[in-house]
Amino acid sequence: MLPVAHKVRELHGVDPSALPPEVLSSTEPLVLRGLVADWPLVRAGLASPRAAIDYLRRFARNEAPVQVMVAPPQVGGRYFYNESVSGFNFRIERPPLGAVLEAMTQQLDAPQPPSLYMGSTTVDTYLPGLRAENDLALDAYDPLFSVWIGNRTRIAAHQDVPDNIACVAVGHRRFTLFPPAQLQNLYIGPLDLTPAGQPVSLVDFADPDYVRFPRFAEALAHAQVAELAPGDAIFIPSLWWHHVEGLDSFNVLLNYWWRTTPGHMDSPMNALMLALMSVRDLPAEQRAAWQEIFRHYVFEADADTAAHIPEAARRTLAPLTPEVARELRARLLQRLNR
Repeated sequence: MLPVAHKVRELHGVDPSALPPEVLSSTEPLVLRGLVADWPLVRAGLASPRAAIDYLRRFARNEAPVQVMVAPPQVGGRYFYNESVSGFNFRIERPPLGAVLEAMTQQLDAPQPPSLYMGSTTVDTYLPGLRAENDLALDAYDPLFSVWIGNRTRIAAHQDVPDNIACVAVGHRRFTLFPPAQLQNLYIGPLDLTPAGQPVSLVDFADPDYVRFPRFAEALAHAQVAELAPGDAIFIPSLWWHHVEGLDSFNVLLNYWWRTTPGHMDSPMNALMLALMSVRDLPAEQRAAWQEIFRHYVFEADADTAAHIPEAARRTLAPLTPEVARELRARLLQRLNR
């Protein structure tokens, strides 16, 4: 276990039917002890892993194929790259959901089972009805509600654009979190070849190589850790790095992702990829010029940025509307498809 001195701040007694602004607008992670302790799935899991699996079977679309990551026992549940970082140490399968739950049941008591991990899977699609009995009052945010099921797993540190409330329903989990500013100290791998869609840290948190990754020691000085039991939840703000461990032979997590930005705003990752393609390899003096342009129009933009332009003529320099965003996207696609 990593020597992390700082624990994530905890809140107790939060009402799951009325999550307060203190939680939903926090810029720091928060542990919400017992937030979902009354969920029937949590109570089933406390009885036994088999009881939890039986409860899930009540809702499962057993014949529906789901994406599952499968790794041999020797990887220790760490879903990661191969030695050359040209591929991965696991394979992707698409078995029926019922077969996944049966495999989990058969392997509960195995001393060294293969690692199975069904990552972000839409609850309403694959477990219809589960949400009616296990839910938080977040309708105003229109969140994506997903389930994660696996045995003992270690998911490399990564970041997500949406805000996130992750609820531990079955098993125990350990979250190790880092502020966004720790990017350079986490030694992030490829941006366009990733284990599950997001770039990840190359550091093995179970055995950090401080010779290869010396700045990781600085990242640890800023890290926060949270140990969560069934019924606990954690709020993870947008872009906080988080390493997640499933600690038991059967683990279920349900999470809510949402963004508070308008739907017509695109993913900032697309802007980063375009900048890598069009800005990064320019001569140094040109990069410096573009850095100033981005500072002026993006990172420090305010009411004065376009104040000298007649309001009706500001177009993309005005607050974006869905209509202008569509026009801008069409123009970009036309230029990219040249």
